[in-house]
Amino acid sequence: MQPLVFLQSGESGIIKRVGGATETRRFLAGLGFVEDTTVSVISRLNGSLIVNVKDSRVAINEDMARRIMV
Repeated sequence: MQPLVFLQSGESGIIKRVGGATETRRFLAGLGFVEDTTVSVISRLNGSLIVNVKDSRVAINEDMARRIMV
């Protein structure tokens, strides 16, 4: 298990755990980052990640990506 931020462009993983404060976990869940969901890294841009989760493209910063374990 490793943080999402360590995946390279084109790699995928299954979300195992989402960490952080309750509000942070709720925010990420609202974007589709929930356990047992597949997430793919589309690209990296200026410290942010563009990811595909639940058929949607979402941009998150590195800090948020460190809280998502795949």
